[in-house]
Amino acid sequence: MSSSTAVPGHSPIAETAPQSLCALEPRVPADRLVAEMVPPPRFDSVRFDTYVPDPNQPSQTEAIHVLSSFAAGLGGAHAVGAGRRRWFGRKPAAAPAGPRGVYLDGGYGVGKTHLLASLWHATPADRSLKAFGTFVELTNLVGALGFQQTVQTLGGHRLLCIDEFELDDPGDTVLVSSLLSRLVDAGVALAATSNTLPGKLGEGRFAAVDFLREIQGLSSHFRPLRIDGEDYRHRGLPEAPPPYSDDQVTRAAYATPGAALDDFPALLDHLARVHPSRYGALTDGITAVCLTDVQPVPDQSTALRLVVLADRLYDREVPVLASGLPFDRLFSDEMLNGGYRKKYFRAISRLTALARDAKGLVAQ
Repeated sequence: MSSSTAVPGHSPIAETAPQSLCALEPRVPADRLVAEMVPPPRFDSVRFDTYVPDPNQPSQTEAIHVLSSFAAGLGGAHAVGAGRRRWFGRKPAAAPAGPRGVYLDGGYGVGKTHLLASLWHATPADRSLKAFGTFVELTNLVGALGFQQTVQTLGGHRLLCIDEFELDDPGDTVLVSSLLSRLVDAGVALAATSNTLPGKLGEGRFAAVDFLREIQGLSSHFRPLRIDGEDYRHRGLPEAPPPYSDDQVTRAAYATPGAALDDFPALLDHLARVHPSRYGALTDGITAVCLTDVQPVPDQSTALRLVVLADRLYDREVPVLASGLPFDRLFSDEMLNGGYRKKYFRAISRLTALARDAKGLVAQ
């Protein structure tokens, strides 16, 4: 969308008006899905020594020690599964003692993704021998490549990290569990985080029991590692910042090269026409997302799509500037008390963080 007309009272920096996410319908080839199975940009530089444990939560410090040792144990030759052929009569390298997988068990905002990405970085293997992706990205990979090709593609890896294992979709859970069983047989080490099953939230904020039950035969391969704590994004910080006016958001969009400007209800409608596997590509080249007229999401399907977009924006550190309602009023009380409660609170947490990042876009 190009324009040489300035916003009234605004001195344009460029002749090109802001982009619109609603005008984009990206196509993502399968080979890109494989190549992008690395920690997202927000977690490019994280390491165990950049994780700041809460001094009141000793489990966080313990997690660093356990995961550091786990990473070190993944060095050396690829652990060959029992079904692998032994070339030239040589015996495979002995697999490390104990579980070949670790499950990070904790609430949103305690730094599970930071730790998972740190494990990926710390594992002494070439980038091509370790993979990192969300559960949704992994299911999309299976859909793009097919089950057998995905097994072949990932079967030679040293480590597979799965962030936000989706326990609320029984069909996909069975699919990914079957895939992981094949990968374990091939000697791939696993690490995962997960959300909470619908209807289980009253039993506590942790999901280890649910996770180990749902993956069935894989449970013996995982060591649960509980990480207690509060949402680090809000330790000592204020709640969601107040939204700006439509005029402020529009002016900031015109003044920010690479920004996108969209009406929030229209964007929600557009997300229904774009597969969630493409939401990351939807933000390619976008330096900021500017939204006018933020309103409560109308239904659960729309809300879940917004959660995926919030995750992709957060991963890519794209600031979000908005008018209308503050982000902590996006979801109804019914949604926040329902089975997807944890997802919605994560989205609020991440969008609030991105709203703080966008403060500098508005002229003071």
